[in-house]
Amino acid sequence: MSAREDHLVELVDDGGTVLGETSVAAAHQPPGQLHRAFSVLLIDPAGRVLLQQRASVKTRFPLRWANSCCGHPEPGQSLRTAANRRLLEELGVGPVGLTEVGVHLYYAEDPSTGRVEYEYDHVLCGAFSPDQPVSPDPAEVADLRWVDPEQLSAEIATTPDRYAPWLVGVLDRYLRSGPSHTSGTPAGGGPAEAGVPAGAAGGPVGPSDNAAEPPGGR
Repeated sequence: MSAREDHLVELVDDGGTVLGETSVAAAHQPPGQLHRAFSVLLIDPAGRVLLQQRASVKTRFPLRWANSCCGHPEPGQSLRTAANRRLLEELGVGPVGLTEVGVHLYYAEDPSTGRVEYEYDHVLCGAFSPDQPVSPDPAEVADLRWVDPEQLSAEIATTPDRYAPWLVGVLDRYLRSGPSHTSGTPAGGGPAEAGVPAGAAGGPVGPSDNAAEPPGGR
């Protein structure tokens, strides 16, 4: 088990209110404990999104294609700070200006490892040029590719088992967000985060963004 499995995450209710904390490993043991997470989508000037194929050593959904970067904020840590930490660790890039475009709550069981994802997932988007250098950690990332989001939607519908189960929700929040998703703010917060509860990125979230999705449905 990697050292990151010992890191603490925030346990939350289905409205995102903090209830406590536990380790990454414990949160993902069956039947799962609802906790705060984030998913980052990097978008190029043509509107393509950067996907990563998760490394074979991942404890959850290895070798599935997923969004650019995923992770969990530590208790009390801002989402943008945590997301930029993971962008650096996974892809060797950053800091990147990020904007929250929505939240989705999902549950999924990994048949290959027996672990569970039960997450209150904040979706963060940021502009990134394909010309910028990346240095992916092979312990985190098996491969990278840029793809048109509409093409990606079609691919997921045709071959869902190739993709991480949360990617449908992440892509949906991005497509619904409109053209302002790459405006971003500098890493570590700034005025946009003032007065926001610990762990929140500060973007507006509507009721439909928090709708629970069926267990294992993605």
